[in-house]
Amino acid sequence: MNTSRRSFVIFSVGIGSSLFLARRALAEPPKLSEADPAAVAVGYREDASKIDKAKYPNYAAGQDCSSCSLYSGKSPDAWGGCALFTGKQVAARGWCSAYTNM
Repeated sequence: MNTSRRSFVIFSVGIGSSLFLARRALAEPPKLSEADPAAVAVGYREDASKIDKAKYPNYAAGQDCSSCSLYSGKSPDAWGGCALFTGKQVAARGWCSAYTNM
């Protein structure tokens, strides 16, 4: 096999970029910020105990993202997916006005 420096560099760049893209695909989705416009629209808070009960009277103690039907995280995880915020993670202890019982 006749390998030149040029073909080695091209091969190396190809492998490096493939590994970079694979690592990026496996990375966790970003965490939802309370300042995100979609989060603001539904009153999302990372900590359900900090909900303004006057502003959101439908909030009840004990409600949090981990017990919402839209939440797709696992039980012990502090963060997980939410059908409402595709591509972002919400806090398991969080809450928003879209909360629905399981």
